[in-house]
Amino acid sequence: MLMRDIVSKKGSSVVTVAPDATVVEVAQVLVQHAIGSVLIVQQGELLGILTERDVLRLAARDPWALGTTRAKEIMSTDVVVGLVDDEVAYGLAIMTNNRVRHLPVLDRGRLAGIVSIGDLVNASLTDLQAEVHWLRDYVQGGG
Repeated sequence: MLMRDIVSKKGSSVVTVAPDATVVEVAQVLVQHAIGSVLIVQQGELLGILTERDVLRLAARDPWALGTTRAKEIMSTDVVVGLVDDEVAYGLAIMTNNRVRHLPVLDRGRLAGIVSIGDLVNASLTDLQAEVHWLRDYVQGGG
């Protein structure tokens, strides 16, 4: 299964915020959409990613700064991305090796969607279940 398959099932809608949004505004977006990360985008260009952990780190360090700190000040700019033609297993490896839970997916340099580690694990399990079913049928003479 390819990342393209997951993005097409999930939909290509991605929640984004502008780099000048305050961290409080970002937190409100995360809660409103029940998501763990938001992409920081300006004029269609992916600039960074900001996660719940980033918000918590700032809150622990300086809770009074949540309303004045801008997303661009604490976002991760070395965004790990996947491609629509990547295999799901490769996406899992990328996420595991880089210790990230959310992976923006690009199609010819443009943002196609975003997947979570849970999305990829579920897709892998579905593939494995189908393969086990097929193998059982084959061994029992049904295929």
